[in-house]
Amino acid sequence: MIDLMQQAHLAPYGFEKELKHELDRQNISYKNLNERLFIADQSDQLPCFAQVSWLNLESFNFNSINEAAQRLKSIQRNWSLYSINHHRRAKLIEEKLPFIKQKPKEFLFKSPTQPMGAWTLENEKTIFYSKNTTSVMPLGEWNFIEDKINPPSRAYLKLWEFFTRFHVYPLAHEKVIDLGSCPGGWTWVLSQLSDHVLSVDKAPLDQKLMNDPKITFMQESAFGIDPLKIGPVDWLFSDIICYPDKLYDLVMSWLNKDSARNFVCTLKFQAETDFSTIDKFRQIPGSNLTHLFCNKHELTWSLIR
Repeated sequence: MIDLMQQAHLAPYGFEKELKHELDRQNISYKNLNERLFIADQSDQLPCFAQVSWLNLESFNFNSINEAAQRLKSIQRNWSLYSINHHRRAKLIEEKLPFIKQKPKEFLFKSPTQPMGAWTLENEKTIFYSKNTTSVMPLGEWNFIEDKINPPSRAYLKLWEFFTRFHVYPLAHEKVIDLGSCPGGWTWVLSQLSDHVLSVDKAPLDQKLMNDPKITFMQESAFGIDPLKIGPVDWLFSDIICYPDKLYDLVMSWLNKDSARNFVCTLKFQAETDFSTIDKFRQIPGSNLTHLFCNKHELTWSLIR
């Protein structure tokens, strides 16, 4: 049985070690229900390397499939199953719950307003569940109808997810800068939203973007430009391939000169995850760090003001 005041965290595929390390660094007690699902003591600081967190873990016992389904439906409508054992029995319960479409979605689709719960079978007669999770999508899985023609790289999906998930994005009149932009996946997304996109890289963009009147291209190193010479921007974006500590220094140079209002940046890790730099980013007031469903061995850091 679970104790009161516990949560559950589902690690993204392949990042179970990172989730464990985060919990260990916070001295949070936890146990594995399977390779990806961890039950942990509650904490105000949720782990970054969680695809979704179940915020208030509860449990109940049941005697039949109908009873289990009725009990869940009496709590709320929307539920997502993460099956760890007794898979057939779990599936039969799921089939009696309201159906949730999981088809790929349009960019900036209107997210559901009702809470998304999550549940699993601990054994044949016990359900672990949480009414509230950190995602409105089942198990935190954000899938989009991909554009396989226009964007020059698949990196655009990270911004699609971020903007859709957090309901914030540049407006047409706002000035944005995309650092380390080649070949232009992020610049392509930003040009659909803003009329003033400054794209910076030592290598040129995809030719279609070079001809876009909304985009001004600067052939320069992102680390070599002076924020004061650029002038204030409403949004700073970076998907630069660099060490996280170097990105931190870049971000601080813009913050200290008060040259950008909002930030969305990717921390990319090499063989090991740089948790010390993650902590430095986390300490910036107003920061948010998350592992997007579209992220690989990286995190997305944002500061929205």
